[in-house]
Amino acid sequence: MTSLFTPPAGTYTSDPTFAHRKTQAVVTLTDHHGDPVQDREVTVRQLRHDFKFGCIGFELIDWVNGRSIDPEYDGALAEQWLGLFDTATLPFYWGTFEPDQGAPKTEALRRTAQWFADKGIRLKGHPLVWHTVCAPWLLEKSPAEAERLLRERIRREVSDFSGLIDTWDAINEVVIMPVFTAEDNAVTRIAHTKGRVEMMRIAFDEARTANPHATLLLNDFDMSTAYECLIEAALEAGITIDRLGLQSHMHQGPWGAEKTERVLERFSRYNIPIHFTETTILSGTPVPPGLSDLNDWQVTPDQWPSTEEGEEAQAQEVEAHYSRLFAHPAVEALTYWGLPDRNMWLNAPGGLIRRDGTPKPAYNRLRDLIRGQWWTPETTLRSDANGEVRFSGFLGDYELSVADTSTELQLRAAGEDHQQLTISGF
Repeated sequence: MTSLFTPPAGTYTSDPTFAHRKTQAVVTLTDHHGDPVQDREVTVRQLRHDFKFGCIGFELIDWVNGRSIDPEYDGALAEQWLGLFDTATLPFYWGTFEPDQGAPKTEALRRTAQWFADKGIRLKGHPLVWHTVCAPWLLEKSPAEAERLLRERIRREVSDFSGLIDTWDAINEVVIMPVFTAEDNAVTRIAHTKGRVEMMRIAFDEARTANPHATLLLNDFDMSTAYECLIEAALEAGITIDRLGLQSHMHQGPWGAEKTERVLERFSRYNIPIHFTETTILSGTPVPPGLSDLNDWQVTPDQWPSTEEGEEAQAQEVEAHYSRLFAHPAVEALTYWGLPDRNMWLNAPGGLIRRDGTPKPAYNRLRDLIRGQWWTPETTLRSDANGEVRFSGFLGDYELSVADTSTELQLRAAGEDHQQLTISGF
């Protein structure tokens, strides 16, 4: 079958100088009369990146809600989390979010989301539609009733969290969804009947109805041509995909430069911003390459330790992987799938924090990138006769302070960004 999809003109090219992540800011400061604020010291401080450096926030839910069984460990983990990341993914798996019909855990998730938001952290919900961790009670319903409840569930979550969580993985792993056989579930039954395109339409349409301003992702681990065909089928059917989600769990070994560049080339051609939604890089022995389903790798934490050699290799690959993605203009987000080894998916040694709470070399290496090499250092300038200050910095959110007055500035335009700010109190 010949695809009807025509890629947009133009291509993306990686830039290891990160010029597309930087700007020359020209900021004109005025008082409340519109006159320039001349010859004053101005302190410039970066608050966060425009690029979304994320991690899941699952491990902090109990701590935020006062249910932690190890509050000292979790409190330290919260500080480590905030010391590195600026975007949190929170879990909305239907089976754990609403294990009993009609009793969703909305308030616990809302408190957690608000805790992150109060600290300037951006939020994403994951996922609205998925066949795994599905509500077991849904199996008792007829196909029509299950679909009705699915649609209601999407609208409920997106509406209830509107203004707090406005970015969602609308539907997860659709490539395998209608043919998934590992466990019986109602979502696969619906997908088998309606097909992949209509399942995507349900997810995107219902979420968009509940929050027209939401940013909605299509997310998958399948990097084969099957995912490309799925994306093209959705676009041909008129479904608007705001962001493409690509998973990069590396339990069977690092992707390396060649695979990463090949994936970026293939999926950037749709001219849809890319989010690397789920990244894991091990500090221990990889899963054997012949295993097709990672969930079949059943081991205890003691059987899968983090090693000194593995930790150094993890640090090197974390630095390389993040650098490759930060260098590519199509990528606007990268989420690491779990900060500590405790409670890591599959009991894998894939966290950046050891089970005892100490940071691995990868944590420090990544912090040196995100909050060091790729961060604009705090600097003090002096406004000229026109009230202008000029500085070079990474795209993101900044605080400009004059005397005892501060105001925030958002730099979003690479190359050169001219803005005017009114300083209250002058």
